[in-house]
Amino acid sequence: MKLELIKGRPADCAGRLQKEIRTYDLLDRLGIEYERTDHMDMPATTMEACEEIDAVLDVTICKNLFLCNRQKTDFYLLAMPGDKPFKTKDLSAQLGIARLSFATEDFMGEFLDITPGSVSVLGLMNDKENRVRLLVDEEILGMEYFGCHPCINTSSMRLKTKDLLEKFLPAVHHEYTVVRLPRYEEGE
Repeated sequence: MKLELIKGRPADCAGRLQKEIRTYDLLDRLGIEYERTDHMDMPATTMEACEEIDAVLDVTICKNLFLCNRQKTDFYLLAMPGDKPFKTKDLSAQLGIARLSFATEDFMGEFLDITPGSVSVLGLMNDKENRVRLLVDEEILGMEYFGCHPCINTSSMRLKTKDLLEKFLPAVHHEYTVVRLPRYEEGE
């Protein structure tokens, strides 16, 4: 399957999930321009698939991790460069939390209307009660484009980071906290 870069929403939304269509609807309503590529036969579940998708979008898809505290009372969505390793201890220390872990699929569905493998900052549009705190690695702030999924991992998109931070997040009533996650040399 040859991937192609497409400007804007699909011409035909037949067969697409409602959460994906709602994502395009919101971005369009906010006047946020985006480019996307569909990869229905190649969900973004492996590094090889992600590298091919990144090449078409000319951006690295951000790693989005859905985390929670030990008590499962506080939830976090971490957006960081896709090629950067993640060590829980680095983030826990910055947040002053004893232990972070990955939140369960149930919470993911309840708060963000997403499933594992499809975690995306754009899922915050479904968090009407602001249960999820967005954490953004400082490297993201220096990137012109932000690569993510439209709440499903069979399509990927890029939009301007500035639009995400200044248009999308205010529209969905979320703020973000900047975190500084280190880059490690191999073997660290």
